[in-house]
Amino acid sequence: MGFIAIDLGTTNIKVAAFDDELNSLGMVSENVTYQRQDDFVEFDAEQYFDLVIACIRRCCQASFPAPPYPVRQIVLTGQAESLVTLDEDNRPVRPAISWLDMRSKEECEELKHQFPVSVCYRTTGQPEIIPTWPVTKIFWLRRHEPQNYARIARYLLLKDYIQFRLTGRFAGEYSIYNFSHYFNITRKDFWPEILDYCGISRHQLPGLVEPCSILGPVLDDLTGELGLAAGVEVNVGTLDHFAGMVGTGNICAGLISESTGTVLSIATLVNKPDFSQSNLPLHYGPFKDTYVYLPVCESGGISLEWFKKSFLPDLSYAQINTEAGKRTIPNDLIFLPYITGVNAPDFNPDASGVFFGIQSRHDPIDFAIAIMEGVAHLLKRNMDFIEKAGFKTEKIISTGGGARSEIWSQLKADLTRHSVAIPQNEEAACLGAAMIGAVSAGIFSSYEEAACRCVAIKKVYNPQPADKLAAKHALFNQLYEQMLPVYRQAARN
Repeated sequence: MGFIAIDLGTTNIKVAAFDDELNSLGMVSENVTYQRQDDFVEFDAEQYFDLVIACIRRCCQASFPAPPYPVRQIVLTGQAESLVTLDEDNRPVRPAISWLDMRSKEECEELKHQFPVSVCYRTTGQPEIIPTWPVTKIFWLRRHEPQNYARIARYLLLKDYIQFRLTGRFAGEYSIYNFSHYFNITRKDFWPEILDYCGISRHQLPGLVEPCSILGPVLDDLTGELGLAAGVEVNVGTLDHFAGMVGTGNICAGLISESTGTVLSIATLVNKPDFSQSNLPLHYGPFKDTYVYLPVCESGGISLEWFKKSFLPDLSYAQINTEAGKRTIPNDLIFLPYITGVNAPDFNPDASGVFFGIQSRHDPIDFAIAIMEGVAHLLKRNMDFIEKAGFKTEKIISTGGGARSEIWSQLKADLTRHSVAIPQNEEAACLGAAMIGAVSAGIFSSYEEAACRCVAIKKVYNPQPADKLAAKHALFNQLYEQMLPVYRQAARN
């Protein structure tokens, strides 16, 4: 018997198979396509589900001898904020709106005036109302697409939609609804005042359940289509960042999980909410009545992805790292990685990307190094806020695509002055999802036992003397501060 873990990613969907001892049996992935125009980023939710099904089928075929495939649970993890709207027949009303979409800036400003920051923070745990949050997109639909708005019977987040298509049941779990901005994280219920203001009826929203809960069995027709054994259950799992925490053994206070995927996220678990640190986003955690501080920088790995696609399309990431290893680091370029959305701890919607210090001798590899360093500066900036809040950390556990880069990992260690540990299993979110399934099924008695049995560290990067990097970090902060009036002026023009 075994488990199927599904990571509903932004760039790609990953499906992994594990046996009962959580040995990896196989993994497949599919790229996700988007329709982009200016601030609009949309995708086809039904096509996304079809990709999920195709990945499950291929993964099972590659991982098990023959159908019926001996799967105990399908466990979900993945992105949070992408919005799916359904009509009375449970069909999408319009294309789904990605969390990358920035169309709702004006709606954010109105909501900020209506709901003070202090009220929002104590209710949702979020320091700012930003276009990422689904509530702002729903408010936008009410204003700009009244015909579609009138047809909407259900508002779902992407993971809810996939759960519905797998089981026929509507449910949302708390760790995903952290990101809706209409969820009260201490009452574990929706926030009625903001629902009323934005024209959202409670009956349009799914019921809420604890993370890592069993939702129900896979629908019979899908069971047959996928070749699964009868009675395979769907576990709602948790947010991808939190599944990554589980998959790296970050299940107690004092550890930091850092992931450089599409976004840069930093996560540390706490046992009770503390609303005194208004710059630190606070979320309901993966385990019952736990909380996580989770600063997220939306211009994380996507910064290097953008640069590679635009300027180094013929080089792989491994080749970029090899070439970067031949250079002196740090070089004299500085990059402010504000190329999409907003970044913790600043939450500045007016900020944009900046290269500073360009000279004629610089080539694309120099710029790529500056991007890696700029994201590491953002990590350091957030770590400083976490430590000033009194949360002392022992080490950083690093995952995501950025963890495959020795240069990037060493930069993070040198800048933060913390050891950076790289787990053996690079797909921490999928492993964490499988661990959730195994604990739920009683194969392991606790997450502590699961972590002891399943999590191994491949390599540790210890901080090296880095006076030049420390000086550059001071310059990075100074450059950002001096750009603030320029950002404000540009936003007014």
